Formats: sequence, C-alpha cells, structure tokens
Amino acid sequence: MLKNTSNTNKMNIIDLALPKIENKVLVTAKDIFLVLSFSVLTGISSKLMVEIGAVPITMQTLVVLLSGALLGKKKGTASQITYLFFGLFGLPWFSRGGGMAYILSPTFGYILGFILAAYSVGSLFEKGWGKNISSAILTMLIANTIIYIPGLLWLAKFVKFSKLLAIGFYPFIIGDMLKIFLAGSILSFSWKIIKKIKH
Repeated sequence: MLKNTSNTNKMNIIDLALPKIENKVLVTAKDIFLVLSFSVLTGISSKLMVEIGAVPITMQTLVVLLSGALLGKKKGTASQITYLFFGLFGLPWFSRGGGMAYILSPTFGYILGFILAAYSVGSLFEKGWGKNISSAILTMLIANTIIYIPGLLWLAKFVKFSKLLAIGFYPFIIGDMLKIFLAGSILSFSWKIIKKIKH
C-alpha cells in the first residue's frame, strides 16, 4: 500500500510511478530528460493557440500545472526555467517567437508566472495535496491564479489599466476552468493508479 508518510508525500507522482533507480548517473539522466521533456511540451503547447489580441489563448497553463504536479517543485520549476532561458536565447517556442526581445512582449509576465505556478503546485503536492479530485482542482486553481500576478503586472505596461482585466484575464476564465478540471482529473486518477500499483 502507498504509505502516507512525510517522505512519501515529498515524492512526486513520476518518481512514485517509475521504477526506483539507485545509480546516481542514471538518476541525473532521468531528471534531465524529464525537465527537458516538459520544457518541450510547454513549447509545443504554446503553439496550440487562438489569437484574440495582446494575449493569445494557449494550452500552456495545462502543461505548466502538470509539470509541477507530476515532477515536483524542483524539477517542475526547472522545466519552466529551462523553457524561459531557451526561449530567450532564440528558440522560437514562446507563443509568438523567441529571443531576448521577447522580454518586451506583453505576454512575458505570464511566462514568469509559469515558473511560480510550477513551484506552487509542486510544493502543495509534496505536502500531500492533490490526492483526490477536489484538492487537486483547488491546488491547480491556486497555482493558476499565481500565473496572473506577474502576467497582469507586466501587461499593465502595454495596455490601459481600465482594460487590463478585459484583455489579460476575463477571456481566459472559461478555458482555465476547463484546463484546471482536466489537470485535476488526470492527477487524481494518477494517484489512484499509483496506489493500486503500490498495494
């Protein structure tokens, strides 16, 4: 049975699901692969977008939330930092390209929010949150809200304050709710599968 100990809680879903590896070199290689994989997935999801104005609708938030939940706070955060730095150094996997000039993009603040969100989800999951669908969805909601803090603060440099929420928040509420529910369902189901495997 999956024991409810503090040590187990600190383990992420991926580490619990995969066979345990003792070799330090292989562990490092696995961690690098996982971090890079979620960086790439974040980049791919940025291109699954609908242009609606200054800030497009993308699938990135779903991947970002899952990165923290599945990989844990350290690797999840690392995946989003990697996504940020590769994008700034020219890889065109932000929603509208890449390069250092992207810092001047209205959407750059949301990318910074991805890092905070991945860390937040990972931290809460390592504290035992997300074991059922209600707590998983609550965790996702908290982390998703965190994305908007730097996102809106940065966007405010480019749009009038009176239009800030209409451009950078309101259009995404329904999509965010759907992605949060989907992510919460995936994670709740994952915990159930792991409990059966470990039983």
